[in-house]
Amino acid sequence: MNPRQVVAALAEHGARTLGGPARARAVLTLAGALAVDGADKGTVSAMAPQLTHAFGIGNTQIGLLVSVVALSGAVFTIPAGLLTDRTRRTRLLAVSVVLWAAAMLLAGASTSYLWLLTSRAALGAVTATAGPTIASLVGDYFPAKDRARMYGLILAGDLAGTGFGFALSGSIGSSLTWRFAFWWLVIPGIVLVRFIHRLPEPARGGQSRLEPGQEHISEERDVSETEELPDHESAPRQAATGRPESDPAVKAARLARTEPHENLVLHRDPRKASKWWTIRYILRVRTNLLLILASALGYFYFTGLRAFATLYTTRHFGVSTSVATSLVLVVGIGALAGVLSGGRIADRLLRGGRVNARTLVPAVCVLTAPVFFAPAVYVTSLAVAVPLLVVGALLLGAVNPPLDAARLDILPPFLWGTGEGVRTMLRTLCEAVAPTLFGYFSADVFSRQGRDSGTGLQHTLLFFLLALVAAGLLGLVAMRTYPRDVATAQASTRRIEASLREPQEPED
Repeated sequence: MNPRQVVAALAEHGARTLGGPARARAVLTLAGALAVDGADKGTVSAMAPQLTHAFGIGNTQIGLLVSVVALSGAVFTIPAGLLTDRTRRTRLLAVSVVLWAAAMLLAGASTSYLWLLTSRAALGAVTATAGPTIASLVGDYFPAKDRARMYGLILAGDLAGTGFGFALSGSIGSSLTWRFAFWWLVIPGIVLVRFIHRLPEPARGGQSRLEPGQEHISEERDVSETEELPDHESAPRQAATGRPESDPAVKAARLARTEPHENLVLHRDPRKASKWWTIRYILRVRTNLLLILASALGYFYFTGLRAFATLYTTRHFGVSTSVATSLVLVVGIGALAGVLSGGRIADRLLRGGRVNARTLVPAVCVLTAPVFFAPAVYVTSLAVAVPLLVVGALLLGAVNPPLDAARLDILPPFLWGTGEGVRTMLRTLCEAVAPTLFGYFSADVFSRQGRDSGTGLQHTLLFFLLALVAAGLLGLVAMRTYPRDVATAQASTRRIEASLREPQEPED
């Protein structure tokens, strides 16, 4: 068998694993969008020593290069979410990747730290579109019964991209200069634009969902466009939208004999309401608010841990930086395994009749993670700590896919982009402040004279495990509110679509 046949056989096997050619195309394209963003994060970490020397800056300025992306993204995420619900999502994502590639060119061409910092701020504004658009597309591409598992495959792109960017950018920057470590990222970005551009836009509400084994993605017109069609054409298409009774989340809510919150059931297209009304409505959905807060707390701890993982490993275990970096990558593999397995487990439990599976799995995982992280941070034996950290990272990684799928279950399809925008903004703010707070507590709260005495960082990592405990407790509360909010979202979807089928009165 020649190399071309080997590649073709592997591609065919991969497509079957992902559920057929159509699903593989959607999963790999959306995962690629997260991967290029993750590769940029890995590049900044890998090039920190060279950037320090090139611009004469310190650790604070290096940290700011990371934080400014998060802060800029937080500002623009909600507008990006609102735009996601009101425009063609694949086009919006493609344009954002083009601008991302342009920001990479500018970053590599920087002649001053201010120039580099400005390009990073612009990058944050561009990448703000990824979360809302991908969340909305996942909801319309994949049936609810498989949504958490497919979400996990897509989220794996972020972790894979971070590791790939860290390794390859480090090699390129060491062989050439730090500029080429940014510039090479333009190539996969441009390739990705072509794939996104060729990705059909699915209809909102489920008309274009991809079934296992499907060969092609059929492009359907968005329900929001049907007002321009004659009634005899628009009605059948609109009637086909919505969440079918075969949706396991809907079945679960029905089996739980839950009634919707009538005061939250929508009767008209929410995209025609004011932006502030839309945001307030999203935050009034109790399960959504609980999951947003739980997710933000989980990301808070993970970001702080990631920021100081290498420093803690070198100081606490007395290993070199290269060894510490390798160990961090090993722990990252555990997180990747969790991302790939968490959604699969939740979907299987949901199909088996577990009503609140998509909130149960995250709650159990995030409450169990401190049981492994605490001894891993405390012990002085690397052989004992590494397996514990891998299991803890696996549990944290398993949280996100079912949690992200649950947020799609409890909101009507017309609000998926805005809902993800609100969630991403709060999560990003927690990511932005975590390194600063971890550093402050390690130097000024748990150490003397403003210096880390060696135990300050250890006590900080242990203390902020309380954030994971709080996230888990919020998840337990969400388990009780989830079924009724699913029923509310289903009722809203039916009534919105009914209103769209009503004949529009001609304007004077």
